[in-house]
Amino acid sequence: MGTSSGSNINHQHMSKMLPPRQQQQQQPGSLQTSLSLISLDPHTLPNAQEPRFNLDNIHESPTESASSRETWPTADAITAKKMGNGKTENDCTEQSVIHRVSNADKITLRDIARERVDVISEKMHHLPDEFLDELKNQLKTILEGNGGSQNREEFLILQKLVQSRSDLTAKTLIRAHRAQLEILVAINMGIQAFLHPNISLSQTSLIEVFVYKRCRNIACQSQLPADDCSCEICANRNGFCNLCMCVICNKFDFEVNTCRWIGCDFCSHWTHTDCAIRDGQICMGPSAKSGTGPTEMLFHCRACNRTSELLGWVKDVFQHCVPAWDREALMRELDFVSRIFRGSDDPRGKKLFLKCEDLLEKLRGGLAESMAGRSILMFFQELDTDSSTSLENGEGGGLIAPQEACNRISDVVQEAIKKMEMVADEKMRMFKKARLALDACERELEDKAKEVAELKLERQKKKLQIEELEKIVRLKHAEADMFQLKANEAKQEAERLQRIAQAKSDKSEEEYTSSYLKLRLSEAEAEKKYLFEKIKLQESSHTSQSSNGGDPSQILTYAKIRDLLHGYNIPSKTDSHPNERHKFRTNP
Repeated sequence: MGTSSGSNINHQHMSKMLPPRQQQQQQPGSLQTSLSLISLDPHTLPNAQEPRFNLDNIHESPTESASSRETWPTADAITAKKMGNGKTENDCTEQSVIHRVSNADKITLRDIARERVDVISEKMHHLPDEFLDELKNQLKTILEGNGGSQNREEFLILQKLVQSRSDLTAKTLIRAHRAQLEILVAINMGIQAFLHPNISLSQTSLIEVFVYKRCRNIACQSQLPADDCSCEICANRNGFCNLCMCVICNKFDFEVNTCRWIGCDFCSHWTHTDCAIRDGQICMGPSAKSGTGPTEMLFHCRACNRTSELLGWVKDVFQHCVPAWDREALMRELDFVSRIFRGSDDPRGKKLFLKCEDLLEKLRGGLAESMAGRSILMFFQELDTDSSTSLENGEGGGLIAPQEACNRISDVVQEAIKKMEMVADEKMRMFKKARLALDACERELEDKAKEVAELKLERQKKKLQIEELEKIVRLKHAEADMFQLKANEAKQEAERLQRIAQAKSDKSEEEYTSSYLKLRLSEAEAEKKYLFEKIKLQESSHTSQSSNGGDPSQILTYAKIRDLLHGYNIPSKTDSHPNERHKFRTNP
């Protein structure tokens, strides 16, 4: 029998555990339980999990205890973390005010449950994260079941829509939006932990959980069927994991180191104690060791249809776990044992039942849990002593007959051989799994080596490309320097040509001025000659008139004009200046 549920958080170790009697066969003289007896410190539980889902608790029979429900650790750590991140949530609230979503673009949980995956995925890619978080919170509220029957009815409608669809396969779900996939998995499994922001599973893991290829217990996450089990339950029951789920109710919780779970000695499947009592899986029967002799309280495993004795299992649990239990845990475990052996007809079972009832009364009356723990351990030692004495003296108090002794020895040897064969099979299976894991590691190492070689080659190529680029850069720098030098030379040449052009412009202007002055001078000389001739002509005409009695004043005026023309000296070419006016001077 095991002492813990299969939901031990370190599920990698669970798959390697053996039933307690097989472990005793491996390590004689030591008492081991089928699961590691870890500390009961609540901090070892994953603080990112969700609280219990009330939907599973509605309309359940009063006889069902928490062991038959799917439970999760408390959400105190989550609440504290949310209070610490208040600023972030306020920021998201402010952003939700800014990013408004039109009614045409909005989607509901029912749309996600019934519409095609690609259509919803396309819409969700255009929606803000605040709206998607609001959808998740709506589904959380429904799964918590605080709204009573209305929430339960809404959940059943959503789950019926999802489970009735044939298009939700691994191939189609690959195209799903992340939030869409989380919502679909949460609806199908009825577990709100898949919606929690601190629990991040890969897209592939979520798809495998949805199609029942991976355990829905986030603390387990084993591939199904777990340990490649080929029993009828693991083969035919969708989503069942024999490492952490009850064979009867198909649920899991996080209880460890407790009599709340019963493990089969042969197939290592687990069952809630409450479920086993309710379904009659715990009852009186012939000895599980020899199959003959007096009856004792046995557990009948529904998975393999074999029986395991309970008294030794209870003794192992108490011997290993009593020091770690507090008062409440000890009373709870004593109550489990009392209910297991309440209908026992075996004298040892009756004694254990009465002892548990007596210790429960004393604990309620104020007895210290340490005293109660020592008392139950001493009771188990006395029970072993009485059993040894009865075996030595026989059931009737006399000596055992030689034939009976041989039969008992033969039964013990056969049982030991069976258990040794089971241990050998388990070891062989573990060896095969380890061999497969080793081969996978070797293949992975080879792949990594190829990737490293490819990376080195790529690095070498990049290095050559960088060197080539550096050469091109240096060449471009040299070209730039050359072009700059040519530009400087061209600039100097332009300045020289500009100076030459300026000099030629000045010279041409001077030549133009000189030619212009020459032209004006020739015109002035011609005009002078013309005027002089004209005056001479007029003078001669006036002289003839004066001889005929003309006016002497007019003759005098023409004489003065002639003297002025004779006295006017036009400067020569060498005496003139382009910027100076002509000057007049009289003859001395």
